[in-house]
Amino acid sequence: MLSRVFQAYGHVCAAHPWEVIVGTITLTSCLMSMSLFTGHDKICGWNYVCSREEVPHGPENIFLTVARCAAVLYIYIQFRNLRKSGSNYLLGIAGMFTIFSSFVFSSAVVNLIQADVSGLKDALPVFLLLVDIKKASALAKLALSSKSEMEIKDHIAQGMSLIGPTMTLDAVVETLVIALGTLSGIRQVEITSNFAWLSVVTNYLAFMTFYPACLALILELSRDGHGGTPMWYFHQKFAKVLQEEEEKKPNPVIQSIKVIMSAGLVLVHAHSRWGGEPSEGILSDGLSQLDLDTLGLQQEVTPDQSLWQFYLLSALQMDTDHVIMLALAAFLTVKYIYFDYDLDTQINLINNKVSPRPEGEDCTMGISTSTKEVEDDVISTATKSRHASFIIGDDDSSSESEKESKETQTELNDLFKPLTLRASSPPRDLEECKEILNSDEGPDELTDEEIMLLVKDKHIPSYKLENILGDYKRGVAIRRKLVSRTLASASAFKNIPYDNYQYKYVDGACCENVIGYIPVPVGVAGPLLLNNRQYQVPMATTEGALVASTNRGCRALSMSNGVSSVVIGDSMTRAPVVRLPDASKASQLKRWLDIPQNFEKVKESFDSTSRFCRLQKIQTCQAGRTVYLRFIALTGDAMGMNMVSKGSERALRVLHKQFPDMETMSVSGNYCTDKKASAINWIEGRGKSVVCEATIPASVVQSILKTNVQSLVDLNISKNLIGSAMAGSVGGFNAHAANVVAALFIATGQDPAQTVTSANCITLMEAVGKDRGDLYISCTMPSIEVGTVGGGTILPPQAACLQMLGLHGASDTSPGQNAAELASVICATVLAGELSLMSALAAGHLVKSHLKHNRSQLNVIPSLPTVKEDQSSSERTKITR
Repeated sequence: MLSRVFQAYGHVCAAHPWEVIVGTITLTSCLMSMSLFTGHDKICGWNYVCSREEVPHGPENIFLTVARCAAVLYIYIQFRNLRKSGSNYLLGIAGMFTIFSSFVFSSAVVNLIQADVSGLKDALPVFLLLVDIKKASALAKLALSSKSEMEIKDHIAQGMSLIGPTMTLDAVVETLVIALGTLSGIRQVEITSNFAWLSVVTNYLAFMTFYPACLALILELSRDGHGGTPMWYFHQKFAKVLQEEEEKKPNPVIQSIKVIMSAGLVLVHAHSRWGGEPSEGILSDGLSQLDLDTLGLQQEVTPDQSLWQFYLLSALQMDTDHVIMLALAAFLTVKYIYFDYDLDTQINLINNKVSPRPEGEDCTMGISTSTKEVEDDVISTATKSRHASFIIGDDDSSSESEKESKETQTELNDLFKPLTLRASSPPRDLEECKEILNSDEGPDELTDEEIMLLVKDKHIPSYKLENILGDYKRGVAIRRKLVSRTLASASAFKNIPYDNYQYKYVDGACCENVIGYIPVPVGVAGPLLLNNRQYQVPMATTEGALVASTNRGCRALSMSNGVSSVVIGDSMTRAPVVRLPDASKASQLKRWLDIPQNFEKVKESFDSTSRFCRLQKIQTCQAGRTVYLRFIALTGDAMGMNMVSKGSERALRVLHKQFPDMETMSVSGNYCTDKKASAINWIEGRGKSVVCEATIPASVVQSILKTNVQSLVDLNISKNLIGSAMAGSVGGFNAHAANVVAALFIATGQDPAQTVTSANCITLMEAVGKDRGDLYISCTMPSIEVGTVGGGTILPPQAACLQMLGLHGASDTSPGQNAAELASVICATVLAGELSLMSALAAGHLVKSHLKHNRSQLNVIPSLPTVKEDQSSSERTKITR
């Protein structure tokens, strides 16, 4: 029962971190201000001369010095042990917790002793001795093993259910036991006991309020992307961490004894403090008479300095024992930062443990001979090949070593390296491998052959290799080996690179069962002058002449005052299909949604699922007893399919309450319509609806495009309008819009499959101006489905292409502005491509340009007669032509 209460409490803290953090800080500030500067109008040592307690000397002074140094040493040991976990996030989070707890404790001490700041010198060492970072790091480990926002909340809640009850009971027992010292009548013991129980309470309150909320907020804000594996991911399975914490749960008998002892201590305190007459030394306000004597406000004097100067000088006055403590703290800090590097070396060795191989032993032991021979052939061939580098991404904020790993470089001699198998001859049996996998050592102690054995026996799902191993590259390499054994040709992977890639962005977001990546050439067209702003447009394509043709169109547009664009529509759609008992009930649902008040109910539920997704309207269509509900919503800078799907599911719950006999057949009923040619997208629009236009002077048409206006207008009517109509085209009233859309989609991380609908375009051309000598051209694209956040935009190369356009991420000023601008760029680039291709067709240059740009010499030359080495260059030119 108690565990469920703490679990619910932990979930609230993790789900509402801002509210909890602001509330905690506000309450702390209020408590500080209650008496920090106003608790006493008589400040000892400032405006009153007071009798001071004697300074301890002799054995007592030595004992206090040792205690203070032990406190500093204890904190150092705790942080050093945390460093062995290998997670910098654990260090940072534990440090944050200690600093905040120390701040709250210091505030409480200052208030308790009526703003005598010098008391902090004795209070803080006591706090450092009693603060326990282990529980804070345990909860952090559980949270760091999360891979999504929802998992963070669930894991923190489960951690609180495990740690909360035990910590609460321990705090109660410690407080009651330590508080007995306040009844001793011995001055120094009373002061130390007061500091001690206060430190226990402060540590507990900070852990139960500020810490889980701050932990959830930090991890949520530090996600390195939108949906990928977080940068703070602690590569240890949650089940294992949870099991470790459950094993640390104390014995129930001991817990029962603590409860009984607590009840007895409560009775002792009640009898001592309230059961009889107050002792001579204790006053009703909780301060002993000795405390007041120490304050001893006996003689008023005129202050010779301001109050803040008095506090500062009081805090800086240190005795010998304080100097020794600070010197030890400084020494240990320097040692921890600069000389404990051996810990990092040990951690790296553990995380990348490779068993030593006997000299001369084959690193591919256990691999079939045929496969090994293929790999050797690949390596020898690649080594002889000429070095090549293909850089498609970088991150200027990273260190040099990180930049090298983030530059997705494809080197021919790294295309397919043999796996570095951990030596084990022969592989251990299956049962032993299973035990090792489930042990604390985990998969790091298994060789790659043993991992493959576990995959083959279904103990490790192949699609979970990266997560279970905690090593993306090793997971991909092992999967390649597994798949290669089933292929007709073991050399199929020869030219599919897998090294030097940031798979953490791919995992859980972009692709599954990863075996590598495909480098695609990226060209640039431009500058494209759009709305008085120049863009260099990245285009990823394997079609020769496409970039060159688009680039010519951009040049013609730049010489003609550029392109103007307007976004006339912005809405992503999702259309669930529902079924009712009969057509009459189906029509009732349709009419019910037409009532504005009912729509607002559905909209409220829909909008609650996202900060950016906002329902605009619901378009309904009935077929028999089936109803299609096309939810139309704004989605900010995201393409928004997932947002709208999530909102649609929530809205359907509202409809189910109103129509209990309604059956949801599918969240998508193809009335959306997604990734399929459809008239509804062409007519109603989907995503961003954009119109671009430009006027090209006759001189530019003749000098750059090598044709004339009338020829272009006639060709556009015959080809793009009449020809497409004769073919029964839907949205295909253009020359090659899909070419440009696909190239931009691949370069900027959009969904290439949505080229089907996003390339809907009608190209119009007219003769305008004086003597109708100039060319007016426009492209209308009603369904460009793009986003600048989420999906493939999180991959560094694709993000770099968006950065080229200045459109990476969400807009800082207006949600949705970046995505709308990207759609405008795409439409304007399509216009440039249409202009250039239509001009080439009108002038009869299409075949010539493709022969020049779209014919690979690697494919053409072998079929031609052999050219002798002593042939002249002119003869060679004739042959290649």
